[in-house]
Amino acid sequence: MAKVTGIGGIFFRVRDPAATADWYQRHLGITQPDVAVWMQEAGPTVFSPFAADTDYFPAEKHWMLNLRVDDLPGLIAALQAAGIAVETRAEWDGDGSYGVFARIHDPEGTPIELWQPPA
Repeated sequence: MAKVTGIGGIFFRVRDPAATADWYQRHLGITQPDVAVWMQEAGPTVFSPFAADTDYFPAEKHWMLNLRVDDLPGLIAALQAAGIAVETRAEWDGDGSYGVFARIHDPEGTPIELWQPPA
């Protein structure tokens, strides 16, 4: 049976594409070479529609980006040192069986969940 094998791209509208791409590259290490392809590491990807009335991310946003990370405490420290607000909540981590989470927003206000899966 033919099937989807992964996410081929994430496309979203912003007021300043160059500045937004630079922010993602500078703070999260998502590179944008000349061909605009980011070669990501293999790992789990969650595809999960949420109810329209969820309070898991802001109601005015129709989507939230979730990025897998390899060292959440280190990334949080680097983001905070750069003046980027980082939110954590104990209820997001639960018992840790899904890993640990933090939340930031890009310059356009897009919510970004940072996820370090369990070892």
